[in-house]
Amino acid sequence: MFVRSIFILFFYFFSAYNSQLIAQVLRIEIETKPQQHLSDTLYIAGSFNNWNPALSLYRFQKDALGNEFIELRGLPKGITEFKLTRGGWNKTESTGNGTAIQNRILNFQKDTVLKISIEGWIDDFPSRPPVSTKSKNVYIVDTAFSIVELNRKRRIWIYLPEGYATSRKHYPVLYMHDGQNLFDQLIAPYGEWGVDEMMDSIRDGKQSIIVGIDHGNNTRLTEYNPYNSRFGKGEGDAYVDFIVQQLKPYVDSVYRTRKERESTLIAGSSMGGLISFYAALKYPQIFGGAAVFSPAFWLAPDLLKDIEQKSNTYKTAFYFLCGDLESDKMVSDMKAVYNAVLKTGNNNLFFKTVPGGRHNERFWQTEMFDCYRWLQKHQIK
Repeated sequence: MFVRSIFILFFYFFSAYNSQLIAQVLRIEIETKPQQHLSDTLYIAGSFNNWNPALSLYRFQKDALGNEFIELRGLPKGITEFKLTRGGWNKTESTGNGTAIQNRILNFQKDTVLKISIEGWIDDFPSRPPVSTKSKNVYIVDTAFSIVELNRKRRIWIYLPEGYATSRKHYPVLYMHDGQNLFDQLIAPYGEWGVDEMMDSIRDGKQSIIVGIDHGNNTRLTEYNPYNSRFGKGEGDAYVDFIVQQLKPYVDSVYRTRKERESTLIAGSSMGGLISFYAALKYPQIFGGAAVFSPAFWLAPDLLKDIEQKSNTYKTAFYFLCGDLESDKMVSDMKAVYNAVLKTGNNNLFFKTVPGGRHNERFWQTEMFDCYRWLQKHQIK
């Protein structure tokens, strides 16, 4: 009787514990949508797939009656943000008069069926031609810079500080990912960071050259990840090698840069935050500091082990930032990495959680100036 009671008690606690691990299911069904593009395939992009607008894993299916649906399994509990697309950020859902809508938000706690009506598609409402917002100090280095390590080509941007052409001054360099989103609203599908306007506003002589590297669209989730994931084989090592072994030597040879590690920074958000941290971890002798915004550490389960193994004497400056409305695990994952770096003896760190902050360019834009100033103070000389 005692053994049977113990077994029942064990089974009860095991079941209760295991229920926390059982994959939660979110089923989304399309109730109504505009008549245009009826045959187009729908996708969902959100905080759970790093906002990729055309991943086959997140494509809507049709049942026997032709109704469109998608089932997402294993989502963590908490706030989930998403939008529906037809395979690109120029083909997102909109209001009935073509106005862009905010992210859909769901507080996901249990198996849920969500019925959605799509009022319109943004590309069905052409307006006046969009206007470029990039500063006159922004240039294209190359529209097809070769990434030898990955056998790919990529557009590279550069911001040169005001007065660069008429001076002999050498400048620190900040390398940034997701180049499409840095300088120009015209090509920024999520909105731009405005780092060129930010740098233009600095009048104390502490400006930097900014190098922007376009992401690879469908390869972004593997290119910005050094680890294998359900999205494919990690290519982050090769991508970081490209920056250090190809791009930086080129920039240093063509432009008046300060080449030392104390004057070389790297920055990015989401997947870009992950690869910025990893770049500084792998090449501490190259990067003196890194801005790590809303990092996708959930796709890097081996990162904590690497931090311990790659511990070194360099005290790289890390600026960790996220919002408290991004996801349930964002803050805890970032804190775990912060603590792991702290244990290596590096206390040249900054950690900030912003109340109300969400996973988007508008949030990162508002925080970039403070981050830049902190990194200047702690690394750039």
